[in-house]
Amino acid sequence: MTEKRYTVAVVGATGMVGRTMIQVLEERRFPVRRLVLFATARSAGTMLRFGGADIAVQALTEDALRNTRAQFALFSAGASVSRAFAPVAASAGAVVVDNSSAFRMDPGVPLVVPEVNPQAIHRHGGIIANPNCSTIQMVVALKPLHDAFGIRRIVVSTYQSVTGAGQRGYDQLMAEVHGQTAPVPKFPHRIAFNCIPHIDTFEENGYTREEMKMMRETVKIMGDPELLVTATCVRVPVTGGHSESVNIECARAVSVDEAQMLLRRAPGVTLVDDPVRDCYPMPADAAGRDQVFVGRIRRDPTVPNGLSLWIVADNLRKGAATNAVQIAELVAAQTGTAA
Repeated sequence: MTEKRYTVAVVGATGMVGRTMIQVLEERRFPVRRLVLFATARSAGTMLRFGGADIAVQALTEDALRNTRAQFALFSAGASVSRAFAPVAASAGAVVVDNSSAFRMDPGVPLVVPEVNPQAIHRHGGIIANPNCSTIQMVVALKPLHDAFGIRRIVVSTYQSVTGAGQRGYDQLMAEVHGQTAPVPKFPHRIAFNCIPHIDTFEENGYTREEMKMMRETVKIMGDPELLVTATCVRVPVTGGHSESVNIECARAVSVDEAQMLLRRAPGVTLVDDPVRDCYPMPADAAGRDQVFVGRIRRDPTVPNGLSLWIVADNLRKGAATNAVQIAELVAAQTGTAA
């Protein structure tokens, strides 16, 4: 028996997440037989490296996507592109793993974090949604605590890297750090040496779409409609990853020692929690790594069963590309081997 290999399409291949997807596919040795790369017509012809060879990026069209006959299609090109093209890829036989917000809250589309709800992939109808980057790292850390202590309420404040806003966000920070003005600014205010409590558009309730994504997605992934979540999302001038200050209230008594023990053995989690020695997670240390880092675990004395913790992860990797490839690995594992 030999390992089954697949034709894989990456849509949005020239973006930050798309390039990271290609890197992660190679690093994790996903069984790629042929890799097909798509982006806008403007990026067509760009050469990207995979498996020791240069691959030309193609302009995304319905015919080109169908003609790949891909078994997997990883999308990271924005919600409008996903809405238009993900059903095309799925109807042509591909399992789509979509990194946009287009299908996340569709009740017929599973929203998956492999360490948290891998069983959800069995319900897919050709499209599987990849959650928001901030949601992914939080639920990886909170799932074992929810299972053990019954989390009732989550209050989260995020400190999100400029890379979460794509190349333009990164370029704006770099330009401003060097005393220049970005030619096409991404943010409504200066980001260098500043914090902006505004990610995505504002909704009528005063929350931003980013905050509402975290709140709604967490409930869906955890599978607990009674779970209460409130979020404040802030863009900060860092590049290594997203950080989160998380406070939880639980149904059952929870101690710091118990939480640390659970997180030490939780899949995908690395505990970094020795504040006496100045050891705690930081985005600079998470950059380029796939783990979710947790530290600063402490009792919240203001509620009977409260706990506060600090969560950090590379948003381009575990928050996007790595989680998408892990989902594809779960699906591929179901198909087994081929002679």
